[in-house]
Amino acid sequence: MSAAPAYSEDKGGSAGPGEPEYGHDPASGGIFSSDYKRHDDLKEMLDTNKDSLKLEAMKRIVAMIARGKNASDLFPAVVKNVACKNIEDPNQLIRASALRVLSSIRVPIIVPIMMLAIKEAASDMSPYVRKTAAHAIPKLYSLDSDQKDQLIEVIEKLLADKTTLVAGSVVMAFEEVCPERIDLIHKNYRKLCNLLIDVEEWGQVVIISMLTRYARTQFLSPTQNESLLEENAEKAFYGSEEDEAKGAGSEETAAASLPARKPYIMDPDHRLLLRNTKPLLQSRSAAVVMAVAQLYFHLAPKAEVGVIAKALVRLLRSHSEVQYVVLQNVATMSIKRRGMFEPYLKSFYIRSTDPTQIKILKLEVLTNLANETNIPTVLREFQTYIRSMDKDFVAATIQAIGRCATNIGRVRDTCLNGLVQLLSNRDELVVAESVVVIKKLLQMQPAQHGEIIKHLAKLTDNIQVPMARASILWLIGEYCEHVPRIAPDVLRKMAKTFTAEEDIVKLQVINLAAKLYLTNSKQTKLLTQYVLSLAKYDQNYDIRDRARFTRQLIVPSEQGGALSRHAKKLFLAPKPAPVLESSFKDRDHFQLGSLSHLLNAKATGYQELPDWPEEAPDPSVRNVEVPEWTKCSNREKRKEKEKPFYSDSEGESGPTESADSDPESESESDSKSSSESGSGESSSESDNEDQDEDEEKGRGSESEQSEEDGKRKTKKKKVPEGKEASSSDEDSDSSSSTSESEMTSESEEEQLEPASWRRKTPPSSKRAPATKEISLLDLEDFTPPSVQPVSPPAIVSTSLAADLEGLTLTDSTLVPSLLSPVSRVGRQELLHRVAGEGLVVDYTFSRQPFSGDPHMVSVHIHFSNSSDTPIKGLHVGTPKLPAGIGIQEFPEIESLAPGESATAVMGINFCDSTQAANFQLCTQTRQFYVSIQPPVGELMAPVFMSENEFKKEQGKLMGMNEITEKLMLPDTCRSDHTVVQKVTATANLGRVPCGTSDEYRFAGRTLTSGSLVLLTLDARPAGAAQLTVNSEKMVIGTMLVKDVIQALTQ
Repeated sequence: MSAAPAYSEDKGGSAGPGEPEYGHDPASGGIFSSDYKRHDDLKEMLDTNKDSLKLEAMKRIVAMIARGKNASDLFPAVVKNVACKNIEDPNQLIRASALRVLSSIRVPIIVPIMMLAIKEAASDMSPYVRKTAAHAIPKLYSLDSDQKDQLIEVIEKLLADKTTLVAGSVVMAFEEVCPERIDLIHKNYRKLCNLLIDVEEWGQVVIISMLTRYARTQFLSPTQNESLLEENAEKAFYGSEEDEAKGAGSEETAAASLPARKPYIMDPDHRLLLRNTKPLLQSRSAAVVMAVAQLYFHLAPKAEVGVIAKALVRLLRSHSEVQYVVLQNVATMSIKRRGMFEPYLKSFYIRSTDPTQIKILKLEVLTNLANETNIPTVLREFQTYIRSMDKDFVAATIQAIGRCATNIGRVRDTCLNGLVQLLSNRDELVVAESVVVIKKLLQMQPAQHGEIIKHLAKLTDNIQVPMARASILWLIGEYCEHVPRIAPDVLRKMAKTFTAEEDIVKLQVINLAAKLYLTNSKQTKLLTQYVLSLAKYDQNYDIRDRARFTRQLIVPSEQGGALSRHAKKLFLAPKPAPVLESSFKDRDHFQLGSLSHLLNAKATGYQELPDWPEEAPDPSVRNVEVPEWTKCSNREKRKEKEKPFYSDSEGESGPTESADSDPESESESDSKSSSESGSGESSSESDNEDQDEDEEKGRGSESEQSEEDGKRKTKKKKVPEGKEASSSDEDSDSSSSTSESEMTSESEEEQLEPASWRRKTPPSSKRAPATKEISLLDLEDFTPPSVQPVSPPAIVSTSLAADLEGLTLTDSTLVPSLLSPVSRVGRQELLHRVAGEGLVVDYTFSRQPFSGDPHMVSVHIHFSNSSDTPIKGLHVGTPKLPAGIGIQEFPEIESLAPGESATAVMGINFCDSTQAANFQLCTQTRQFYVSIQPPVGELMAPVFMSENEFKKEQGKLMGMNEITEKLMLPDTCRSDHTVVQKVTATANLGRVPCGTSDEYRFAGRTLTSGSLVLLTLDARPAGAAQLTVNSEKMVIGTMLVKDVIQALTQ
């Protein structure tokens, strides 16, 4: 087919009726024509069904463009023909590519075509095409935001997609187009949680970020019942001051307020999110690990946040870019959750090959982690860093030493002496930075360090760094009364070099002159006038203004002088000591892992993390019919697999016997074991995941379905689960709210009887042979299920010891050691009768579980009134506690008569450290500052396990987590009873059965983090004995070894 007619038409000549005439000059052609219908014929040709006419039209359009004619109004018709054919191609790759090209054309006129293509692709059979449609949605939205309503319909349709390929892309489109439409997520929440582990890494990051914001709007804060025990914005551990104040009036009021203060019960959907994201901490993608870490930091209970520490430390082996981002987030986390990273202190030691920015961030983390326990190690590291050739890093190290001295009072003098020694360093920058830090430290105790100020004054001849010179001059001026002879001489020297000094130094010279004039005018009057005269004609207007202001203030003229009477108050007013704080202190208001957090400034597109709701929204909005692919096959298969697990707990029969029993006996054993494990559920959410999963199955497969599925649910419930097994058939159709209320009531009963669950739960050694199928969608903890949870750390009762005597796995010699012995610390004095004006206060570590919070150490406070007058209103004042440490106060004692005694119980969360908890004991008339410092052995609770479990856990805690020392046991400490008594009196550990007679094993968990502490004593008949402690908490392990050796060798 020839193209000649097209050229002849465009060149002008005779024109048909109603058609404009075109000149042969392109500039005078149809571009300026007023008739816009000239291309109707071409549009009709492009819209026809005949390929020949379309081809002819395309040739004519190409010819027009070649001659410079405007064919832009034909663009939609051309795109429609090019794209639509490809969009309907049988090959999914061609269809997806066509949609990708179409959505990349940034021309508003083709928006309707793009919208039709996206809607069609959203229903495509290929998930790859649907994924491309989700990618096209944000492009179309940025091109024309008026299409938002139609795009939301497409997003809603794609959110219901069951394939993992589409999930990440549609959530990204949701975040770009309508992040405020949280209602679109409700019915897809559980599906997204379960699909998360199989989504590609990019999609995992997007979904986790979205679910973080969703959870903050739909669930209650896991720390809602924890009190604000610190003056800063940080929430300390556990307890509520308001509830305590309300309940302190009387015993009746306290008893009435107890249900309101019960431990937090986590929403099962909240638990589902935490459980399904936890396996991703082992992802190979640093972005995914960082996303899970920020989710746990913002959503998880404080006792569970610690699981992210190990994953983040693993990322420090990556490239420097990844290290930089991870360390920025670790620096923020370590301010609020210092105990989380303390076991990994050595991972933040600085290598000589690290870039400067990495070194400074690691230094920040080390400074945040420094406490009274590890400060000697940290300072030794800092001492090495000062010798570095990297000057910026050295300066940052000196500042870090200053911060450590500020935060930890007992090393302040040590740090100050070390900084003074640095003043003799050859490097001027080191000396200058030391001077600046010394100046800040001296402001805290200036009267005690007059010699240091004199030493600094002598350095003015040698130090040339302006900031350091200015700092020395400020110190001399501020504390001139401590160096009355040296200060005037320093002013004399500075007056000589005044014109050559930097501006910051000149300003401090003027200040020094003014202060000396006010305190020692005899010697310095002429010098001050000379300095002010020089400053009056300085080139810098700030210095000129300062000089004129100072002259009028200290040397009043005849006319004025009103302010001069207050000159001393202005210049010599006491100034508060500077607070050396981390630059990361206030960064936590940005979401971790975000660009805004990295820059410490709100970036474009950043969405604020919502605050927790005061009351939980209706959880039933997430109850939807579960798809068949998750409802029938997976769940029922897993229930069948888990039958031996439950029946095994009923008697001594192994899994094989349970599996061979008849269905009725299986059903009974399943019901019994489930109800027992349900009644023994731990109040700590971190040790509750197995039970939560069982409850999730019940809710996920039953309460999420509508009333129409009642028959199907009745069939499912032939194999009863947990507490629902004992219900009648009518109860099988109950709503999700009913099952949730049952769960809540059970949890309340558990809190009232914390010891009963121990009696019903069999030893972990019996559960070890149980097999359990783990699917990727329901993957739980990485810790083996055989280890018993530590929460609540109940003391094993005598009846339990009697029950354990009959078990074949337990040694009869173990029974006496199971009973928790009294701490060897005994009763300690808290307040002497002289200091307390007749009030005597002692305390003991009872090793009883604290009913208010299983993570707290139970401390019995004994009051005695030795005065002649009654003491009224005994209570705990507002405590000022280090980060992480929390106190749950005892109810107020209204009156204590003369000679009367009383005992109260309070809980202290020491955050797995031996830091002292400082607080005030208050009466109606007085306040007494007291302090309780725990021995390391009181920071743990016993765990009972079999010998095989002990060896398995010990194998996981080798290397840096193992501490071994040799000792000589005296002859008096060779009997089994003596060794066990001394070890268990020193540390609250439970004895583990052992096959050899000369070896003793003990196990426990730290109360706050639940970290295992395993102790082994190899008491050989001849030669030195060997003591080994295995624990993730290296500091606790080191201290425990010392205490046990001291107890055994006494």
